[in-house]
Amino acid sequence: MKAFIHRAYDMYADGFRSMTVGRKLWALIIIKLFIIFAVLKLFFFPDLLKSGYPDDEARADAVRSSLTINP
Repeated sequence: MKAFIHRAYDMYADGFRSMTVGRKLWALIIIKLFIIFAVLKLFFFPDLLKSGYPDDEARADAVRSSLTINP
């Protein structure tokens, strides 16, 4: 099993080392992920619990009641 993991790692490491266009594509993927998770979170997913409740206990009660209410 250990030999298989080592061979698989070597295969992927050699593949990434020999990439030319792939490095630019990976950089593009990383930039897109940063934009999706960092920038969009700031603008489209506000922290509603922090703005709607004064303290941690009130936030915990709100989450608890929201999770335990049966629709």
